[in-house]
Amino acid sequence: MSQEDDTLTEAREQISDEHFVEVRYDEAIPNNVDLSSDRQLLRALQAWHPNYLEWWKDMGPDGFQDADVYLRTAVGVDPAGWAKFGYVKMPEYRWGILLAPKVEGRAIPCGKHKGEPAWQEVPGEYRSLLKRLIVVQGDTEPASVEQQRYLGKTAPSLYDLRNLFQVNVEEGRHLWAMVYLLVKHFGKDGREEAQALLERRSGQQDNPRILGAFNERTPDWLSFFMFTYFTDRDGKMQLAALAESGFDPLSRSCRFMLTEEAHHLFVGETGVGRTIEATCAAMKQAGITDPYDVQRIRALGVVDLPLLQRKANFHMSVTRDLFGSEISSNAADAFNTGLKGRFNEAQLKDDHQLQDARYTVTRVVDGRLVDEAVPALRAINCRLLDDYIADCQGGIDRWNKAIEKAGIDFRITQPHKGFNRRIGEFAGQRISPAGELLTEAQWAERQGQWLPGDDDLAFIGSLMKPCLQPGRYASWIAPPRMGINQQPLEFEYVRID
Repeated sequence: MSQEDDTLTEAREQISDEHFVEVRYDEAIPNNVDLSSDRQLLRALQAWHPNYLEWWKDMGPDGFQDADVYLRTAVGVDPAGWAKFGYVKMPEYRWGILLAPKVEGRAIPCGKHKGEPAWQEVPGEYRSLLKRLIVVQGDTEPASVEQQRYLGKTAPSLYDLRNLFQVNVEEGRHLWAMVYLLVKHFGKDGREEAQALLERRSGQQDNPRILGAFNERTPDWLSFFMFTYFTDRDGKMQLAALAESGFDPLSRSCRFMLTEEAHHLFVGETGVGRTIEATCAAMKQAGITDPYDVQRIRALGVVDLPLLQRKANFHMSVTRDLFGSEISSNAADAFNTGLKGRFNEAQLKDDHQLQDARYTVTRVVDGRLVDEAVPALRAINCRLLDDYIADCQGGIDRWNKAIEKAGIDFRITQPHKGFNRRIGEFAGQRISPAGELLTEAQWAERQGQWLPGDDDLAFIGSLMKPCLQPGRYASWIAPPRMGINQQPLEFEYVRID
């Protein structure tokens, strides 16, 4: 079983084992929600569609809008066989509305409404909070497309180029999923929010994306792989928590989105893994055993392992800020109202209401790191962050196994969760990857050991030369173990005129 199969299996567990639900591809907007029977909703989405295509052509993959790309497209929501593969030009991709099958009799799984029937319509008293949850999730989807729009021009292979575009079109479809919820369930306010999702821009000073990590640049392919492993994993955690929502349409949307998200995590894990493989192979061939012999290693046209660690440190710390403040009244409200659960809510051994429960939060008190037990209801974000950190470790362990197998004395590690944070309990604190509290002067002196500097980024940029011949790969990355959809490695995944 491949790594992608493993990841897909994990995501499929989030989907009900209900019967196969066919997607209607004979309609202007592919869907499995009987869109044609709701004329008002259909007209609203048809009005939004041209604006979406205009955004895609303006902010989507630059220079490849006319290329034929070997993409998968959802044809159903059955976990065992839900997609087909074929060549398509990205602006002609069949985006649409896909919800996981409805579970009859589903009850709200957590919070003060636990056990009550799941809501099919927006609960009026929670309308504002629910809309905010959907808007923030929706805003991340186009943001990542915007961050990655120039990467195609430096792709290390056609295989990787195709994977980039698959991620992009699926982020676009996830935007459709959130827009459907806004337009169907929130009236005029929802239509205005849907339009605003197309107007914000990643990194724009006057109208940026809502969350900070989605305004960072993604200037190179190593950043892309780190993003899809670490930052898209935040997406997985958030979608899994929203899949527990007592608002059933949101739950059903997120359960299917998790299946598509699995490929994004696969792209990130194997992309970093193949970078490590190329580095280790080049070191072995050159007779280099010291991973810190940086100049000799970089002269081989590969990325040295200490730099990979610094890049990982950056992406992990930026992504951790996406979880918000560890102690949060907003997160408590989302859980208590039943609008958002926890990761793997059904598997947790508690009352799923947390009125009297406690959870341990690490804080800085009087210049020391201290673990304190706080009301669990207020520490929902902290728990989700802890679950995220644990979930990251599997891929890191596999990377380290490859390094160990190559006989190189080096391990990639996760930094302390207070490292390089700007939001939450550690905002404004200077904490080393090992968990030492530092002065500003100590941080300034040592941060170059832990985060990539200008020279590092310039070196990575120097490697970013396109390699777009079928079956060829850039020097800094190894070929994959197998092709997408069992295609040969020399398959022409993207046809470029």
